[in-house]
Amino acid sequence: MNQSALIRPDWTPATIALMVLGFIVFWPLGLAMLAYILFGDKLKAFKKDANDSVDRMCAGFRRNQGRHWAHHRTGNVAFDEWREAELARLDEERRKLDEMREEFDSYVRELRRAKDKEEFDRFMRERRNGSTPEATAS
Repeated sequence: MNQSALIRPDWTPATIALMVLGFIVFWPLGLAMLAYILFGDKLKAFKKDANDSVDRMCAGFRRNQGRHWAHHRTGNVAFDEWREAELARLDEERRKLDEMREEFDSYVRELRRAKDKEEFDRFMRERRNGSTPEATAS
């Protein structure tokens, strides 16, 4: 922790003055400053613990994301079979869409490459002829 900071969770003249000023202006501000002085060092550990517990909780959701909850049965065989067939169809549609997106991305990359090459070739032709845009502007 940076012990040279003016406002740190410790009994320094600045924190005491802010606490007193907080109580004078609006008492919850003074109370908040007092809590910061007393428990400020524990805030980082509390925040880290809270973030770690949320990350652990969300990790289970991320693991099951690709399975579409297919392991949960409703007890209705016809519905479960229909749902599995629909999920398989949707997975196939997703795969087709991903392939189409890849094709489009490669098409756009090729268009950009062709445009860049055309601009570069034009620049080189103008440079060889001695008529660069900078020379014509002067």
